[in-house]
Amino acid sequence: MRLLLDTCACLWLFTNDSRLSPSARQQFQDPANEILMSPVSTWEIIVRHRLGKLPLPHAPLLYIPRLREQHGIGVLPLDEQSVLSLDRLPALHKDPFDRMLICQAIAHGMIILTPDPLITQYPVRTAW
Repeated sequence: MRLLLDTCACLWLFTNDSRLSPSARQQFQDPANEILMSPVSTWEIIVRHRLGKLPLPHAPLLYIPRLREQHGIGVLPLDEQSVLSLDRLPALHKDPFDRMLICQAIAHGMIILTPDPLITQYPVRTAW
């Protein structure tokens, strides 16, 4: 399976947070799964960090790539096809980061690894 990490799932994986469900942890550790992170999550982490809402032990410039590589997480590039699909996405909630992750997952036939009940309302496959 190809799994796209929601931003909170990325952060919880990076920090071994107990909020990461046993099922999500198992899916992340399954070598048959391809785990990807979007630059959209990187953007969200940087924005939250700069606003003082997300303390990090190091600057995002160093922290994110190092931990992503350490955990074997690939990058799903943001492409025009995904962005254009925003126009067809129902407005069920206003989080622009989540909406773009949803569009990327739909455009690339991926599953979003997320605990967010708002994301499950969209026509996208999710797991947690």
